Amino acid sequence: MIRAESEFSIFRRRSRPIHVGSIGIGGDYPISVQSMTNTPTADADRTLAQIRQLYEAGCDLVRIAVPDREAAAAVAYIVKQSPIPVIADIHFDYKLALAAIRGGIHGLRLNPGNIGAAWKVAEVVKAASERQVPIRIGVNGGSLEKRFLEKYGGPTPEALVESAMEHVRILEALDYHEIKISLKASRVPVMLAAYRQISTIVDYPLHLGVTEAGLPEYGIIKSAVGIGSLLAQGIGDTIRVSLTGSPVAEVPAGRQILQSLELLPGGIQVISCPTCGRTQVDLAAIAREVSSRLNAMPELKGRTLTIAVMGCVVNGPGEAREADLGVACGKGCGVIFRKGERLDTVPESEIAEALIVEILKYEGVNHHAF
Repeated sequence: MIRAESEFSIFRRRSRPIHVGSIGIGGDYPISVQSMTNTPTADADRTLAQIRQLYEAGCDLVRIAVPDREAAAAVAYIVKQSPIPVIADIHFDYKLALAAIRGGIHGLRLNPGNIGAAWKVAEVVKAASERQVPIRIGVNGGSLEKRFLEKYGGPTPEALVESAMEHVRILEALDYHEIKISLKASRVPVMLAAYRQISTIVDYPLHLGVTEAGLPEYGIIKSAVGIGSLLAQGIGDTIRVSLTGSPVAEVPAGRQILQSLELLPGGIQVISCPTCGRTQVDLAAIAREVSSRLNAMPELKGRTLTIAVMGCVVNGPGEAREADLGVACGKGCGVIFRKGERLDTVPESEIAEALIVEILKYEGVNHHAF
């Protein structure tokens, strides 16, 4: 297991490191956040526009669907222009995998048992080995092989693990070990049990996710419970929060899961209280303005900060003092703190601006640039 820095840190499962382009996964590498485009891959410019949006949101890796020759033909252009490593999602057709590898793809999502004869698998593995392209074995409860469904009576954790291990053995028989594994299910308890089981069997890095999690208001919760539970046990090397709609929403959700467990280096966290009858300012509006303005400042990207926006005199002063900077609000006003030092009292209308100014001073950023 890997021990992190503080006594409260999570012990991570020791996994075999691999590289997807410039991003290391497993071993001592930070846990990465990935997503998948939902544009037609053959429309390369539209796909690249979405990839850039994902990158700006903090995405480390991106997957694109390659369902046909037109999509495969766009891979080289997309890979060349993409600001982050690109993974091709391939099903059934080994020729599409070979085309993606020739196009410079950084990784494959491919189940070797589903692309035909052994010689076809061998061709793909040979090409992947030569170009140092890792393969993710992605088992999904919704597309599990019929024989495993019949054997176990449904998409059980044991069925998911056995399916994954069958694909793993195919690659290992070809002396290929640049593998990562995912065992996704829409039922969180099934997903949790499957990942726990396989984490004790192999040392390959694990890609975590709850598949078909749903709309953001529900899917974020399911993903946080499933992904977060495993990460808290030290299981997981890269994650995707799968949401219905724009994939851009997946990235901040994934990053927040990591930040909540203190597994993401850097980042700005705005903590705020739930408010109660003692609150005498519009705290939600203040917190929202502070958060949105900080997230819009590229100069603060990569900084590590905790900002407290608190609504009353009960917990507010203590939380504000524990944060790097913060505000504890009273009746129509707020007291600004920096590392426990009381700086100033400002009226409600000036709280967000005053806090932003102090944050920028603290980080050595020229406020007049904004």
